[in-house]
This record gives sequence, structure tokens and C-alpha cells, in this order.
Amino acid sequence: MEEPGHETDIPGCRQSDLKQSFRNAIRSLLTACSRQDFLDIFSKFDVAEQNMLYRVYTQVIVNLHQTLEDEFDAQCQELQVGPVLDKVEQLVEEQSLDPLFSDKTNVMDLANDLTTAKKSEIQRLTALLQRAEEQNRQMEARIRLLREQPQEASDTADAIKKLRTGITAYFEGNDKLPPI
Repeated sequence: MEEPGHETDIPGCRQSDLKQSFRNAIRSLLTACSRQDFLDIFSKFDVAEQNMLYRVYTQVIVNLHQTLEDEFDAQCQELQVGPVLDKVEQLVEEQSLDPLFSDKTNVMDLANDLTTAKKSEIQRLTALLQRAEEQNRQMEARIRLLREQPQEASDTADAIKKLRTGITAYFEGNDKLPPI
């Protein structure tokens, strides 16, 4: 892998695009004047002077192109534009593989999916709560029933005791007691 601060030998797509765009821009800016337009501008000069001026103009334009391109390349290297653009290209590539950063991912679809999932979770939790409340009511009813049962048992024992006493009292007068 390359060392930080050094441009790669093979520039990335973004770096190539930047350099090509710069070259196209200066070419169109510096060649905006056609030969005929140039000759019309210097129409007061004779033909030989016009041709000589146009050759000088052409040489200046060619040298200016080369100087601007060289200066642009030097600035790009000094500012480490190549590695930065390569890193940007790498991040863009990584994001294109991540579905959350995909152009195909719609934020509203994600919001709807999240909302649906949360509503489903709320319904599930509500059903669990209702089941727990029902179980709680059933347990309270059983506890209440168990608390009432000992009193009923003692009431039953009292009733049996009274019944025995009553039967015993009835048969005491008859000398025969029923078998109990």
C-alpha cells in the first residue's frame, strides 16, 4: 500500500476526472479566440504582421497551457489532492455497498419499517401485560378463596358439633343412642 502523502502511480477515477476537467477548462478559456477573430482584431496591421502576431499568440497560449497544467499538478501534489480523492473514492465505494447509504434506500421506507416494527412490539407487550393482569386477578381470587375456606371449615365443624349435641340431647331421653 502507498505511504501517506504520496500520490499513487495510478490515479483514481476522481483524480483523473479533476485533472481532465481542469485541462478542458483552461483549453476552452485560452482558445476562445479563433484565427479569423484574431485577424479581425488586428485588421489595421498588414498580413505579414498579422501572421507573426498570431504565431506569437499561439506560442504564448501553448506555453500558458503548459505552465498552468504544471502549476496545477504541483499544487495538487503539495496539497495531497490525489490521496484525499482516493480516500473519498474508497469511502463512496464502501457506502455504495452499505444499504443504508444506497441511493435505492428511501428514508421514508426506513421510517415506515421502523414505525411498523415499533407498533408490533407495542402490541406484543400490551398482550403480555393483559395476560399478566389476568393471571394476577386469578391468583387474587384463589388467595381470597383460600382465606375464606378455613372459616367455612370451622363453620362446618361447629354445625356438626351442634348437630351431634342436638341428636345426643334428643336420644338421651330415650335411653338409646344412635351409633355415631
